Amino acid sequence: MKLSCAVLDDYQDVALRTADWSSVADAVDVDVFREHIDGEDALVDAIGKHEIVVIMRERTPFPRSVLARLPRLRLLVTTGPGNASVDMAAAAEQGVVVCGTGGTLEPTAELTWALILGLARSLPAETAALRSGGPWQQTVGTDIAGSTLGVIGLGRLGRQVAKIGQAFGADVVAWSQNLTAEAAAEAGVRLADSLEELLEVSDFVTIHLVLSDRTRGLLGAPELARMRRTAYLVNTSRGPIVDEDALVDALRAGRIAGAGLDVFAVEPLPADHPFRSLPTVLATPHLGYVSRRTYDIFFREAVEDIAAFLAGAPVRRIA
Repeated sequence: MKLSCAVLDDYQDVALRTADWSSVADAVDVDVFREHIDGEDALVDAIGKHEIVVIMRERTPFPRSVLARLPRLRLLVTTGPGNASVDMAAAAEQGVVVCGTGGTLEPTAELTWALILGLARSLPAETAALRSGGPWQQTVGTDIAGSTLGVIGLGRLGRQVAKIGQAFGADVVAWSQNLTAEAAAEAGVRLADSLEELLEVSDFVTIHLVLSDRTRGLLGAPELARMRRTAYLVNTSRGPIVDEDALVDALRAGRIAGAGLDVFAVEPLPADHPFRSLPTVLATPHLGYVSRRTYDIFFREAVEDIAAFLAGAPVRRIA
């Protein structure tokens, strides 16, 4: 008898086309869910019959309360090497095997720079004006060359973003709780004395931190108040690192020039959220990791995870 596999949040309808599922076709029936399932009751109703579930990053959380209502679940595959929205301890207690996949960093670094450049040259306003027959050349761009780029978090992704900034001719300054002057120097950037200093001197501030108890709400009203009125904030990491209400207030009051956002506290972003309509916000629907190469890795290795589990030797096991 075949097992049943649910693939969640396949927004672009690519899961079955991106990877070759023939290796598990004789043992597994696959159901693909393109629309996001909102709410735990609806989720349990939709996937309660499935023994295997493949999830796309953190689009659908799997806390203990959900896992406890899925007694048939045997294998949970998350795209990417880890997933903070899955209660790994609860999964282990329930006997659910959790496996991950590889991934790439470059697409998120590239999107970070798409947002920075879009903000610097007012692309949303200028594109809208051109399409509608509005004013010709209504804004004056902000130069990247000669500007100061503040990078909060100088891990692998932060270093990639910093390197691109240096190629553009920006002066790069970095800070995080554990960053040392030696590590900053190895990346060719200057270590800020504090988060406050970074915010005060930067023309562009970009966040590249893991969401944790230490980083949740790291940038609130007091921190945003230290930014220049001409400065831009970019977040492609996790929404809750920034206090959204404080950011909305700062943008509405013109205390900062704008924000480029790819991540939000609630995703998908509610239809009435101010980030959808504020003119100084350039927002994208969590596209940082969404690229052909990344999806090729995600779904190919998800199939490998399923095949290995069926063979009794799980790979890339997280829990």
